[in-house]
Amino acid sequence: MNKEAENSSSFKANEFIEYADKSVVSKTIIKKPSGNISLFAFDKGEGLAEHSSPHEAFVQITDGTAEINIGGKLHRLSSGECIILPADIPHSLSAAERFKMILTMIKS
Repeated sequence: MNKEAENSSSFKANEFIEYADKSVVSKTIIKKPSGNISLFAFDKGEGLAEHSSPHEAFVQITDGTAEINIGGKLHRLSSGECIILPADIPHSLSAAERFKMILTMIKS
């Protein structure tokens, strides 16, 4: 699936990005100096190693279940749940099962 987001056109986030075996797939929807919105699809067992960002981020799980570690505290989120990743706090993500998410990063 190779789709481009168009202004003023509706789309379903879960259908806009597909899972790939043994991979993490990402697609940037909006990239501005003030922040980014990206879609991610994680295959089971995949993840992002611990890192930090100077910006706050909002994560919304749209499918499956994710394990998100923020500053040493583990959070297990399922479809429909959201969490804020604070700036400058180490965090990591892993797929307890396949999951998709929307990441909104706010730059200030």
